[in-house]
Amino acid sequence: MATDPILIPVILSGGSGTRLWPVSRKAHPKPFMRLANGQTLAESTIERAMAVASAPVSLTVTGRDYYFLTRDLYQRSAGEAEHHFLLEPTGRNTAPAIAAAALWVTEHFGPAARMLVLPADHLVRDLDRFTEAVDRAAALADEGNLVCLGVEPTHAETGFGYIRVGQPLGSNARWVDAFVEKPDLATAERYLTSGDYLWNGGMFCFRADAILASLEEHAIDILDGVRATWRASATDQAPFELEAEAFRRVRAESIDFAVMEKAEHRAVVPVDCGWSDIGSWQAISELYETDALGNRVQGEGVLVDSRNTYVQGEKRLVAAVGVDNLVIVDTGDAVLVASRDRAQEVKAVVEELTRQEHDLAVYHRTVHRPWGSYTVLEDADDCKVKRLVVRPGGILSLQRHQHRNEHWTVVAGEGAVQLGDDQFVMKTGQTIEIAAGTLHRLENPGRDDLHIIEVQTGRYFGEDDIERLEDVYGRA
Repeated sequence: MATDPILIPVILSGGSGTRLWPVSRKAHPKPFMRLANGQTLAESTIERAMAVASAPVSLTVTGRDYYFLTRDLYQRSAGEAEHHFLLEPTGRNTAPAIAAAALWVTEHFGPAARMLVLPADHLVRDLDRFTEAVDRAAALADEGNLVCLGVEPTHAETGFGYIRVGQPLGSNARWVDAFVEKPDLATAERYLTSGDYLWNGGMFCFRADAILASLEEHAIDILDGVRATWRASATDQAPFELEAEAFRRVRAESIDFAVMEKAEHRAVVPVDCGWSDIGSWQAISELYETDALGNRVQGEGVLVDSRNTYVQGEKRLVAAVGVDNLVIVDTGDAVLVASRDRAQEVKAVVEELTRQEHDLAVYHRTVHRPWGSYTVLEDADDCKVKRLVVRPGGILSLQRHQHRNEHWTVVAGEGAVQLGDDQFVMKTGQTIEIAAGTLHRLENPGRDDLHIIEVQTGRYFGEDDIERLEDVYGRA
């Protein structure tokens, strides 16, 4: 008895989510944001993906900087599945990412395998309707079509691209007439009234051989570049890491521009599943209930004589008096105050911080590492103080610093330390001094988290003052 080809969720996890600063930052972008239910968008996506997959297998395309945190989130949310990763050395947009994923899927599951491409940072509230749409899309993909899941619009939106639908294609599907760029408000209102347009949510379903054939026809330079990268990569390693120099030469392009706007046999399945791209603070605020004056509060907030205002406080209470139509977000190390009508422009703040080479464009006070995390408690001209949390089995790299000395105090747990040629165990209350230039490494061999207070002194405390000689996580 014949069986359907396998359906593999392919999750694209890149980008920095600059419109959601100060919560989303380059080192901890939007997929890792926690919503009111305590779940990250990455966890929500992998759970949704595994609910519709035909086998307990997934593939995620992401960067090495995000691999370990993504892997850990997946294990907590869908740990029973087999999660594979393709690591990009640099982002080249969605067309190269999907081309690489199609090569991987073909090699592991054959050319007829179906790929369900999903962004890692979107939200879907109605899983049943989403599942119905995926089933329909997979059936159309089996026929060689390139299929989009088109989101039924709920309002005139200027921040999304649109899909203009064509003739019906059986039950609950249409041919694609055209892909349309983000419109102005008047045009978006016309699209909504006509009923002939769907939002382009970046969700696709196609056979691996169908998307590769379309890339061959419409973007051969991208496909050739990805194939060259594939040949130059160490394909026997897990996770699979694309070779850096070859991949940097691949033209950066979206799958929409490279293929979908030009290809034949394009179909779209309309879906009304409570979808949101969570692309702005306006979208975040809409996830929460309002009071009688249109205010929404996440965390601790007090609003007096205020209307239509969203407040999110993570570390301390936020109070506002006599304000209207604002977004106020406090992360403890940064505060955003913006008009709700201009929430899409927050990325301009990140652009300015990046121009200034400011750490707050990249890092939070708490920075996640493969071995655990550290939180900056004090950052002054003459010292820097961190709290390190090393998870059980976590190992910091064998490293040294040229510009700073470090003083470690264990406040909880036990740590195995290498200091120069010496090796010993540190217990709660014990301290050591690490002089600049001294090789050192820290490991947590126990069952509980290891907590260390690290005080840095010297001339410079930047993260680039780390020379890694050995690293079990491949960062050396």
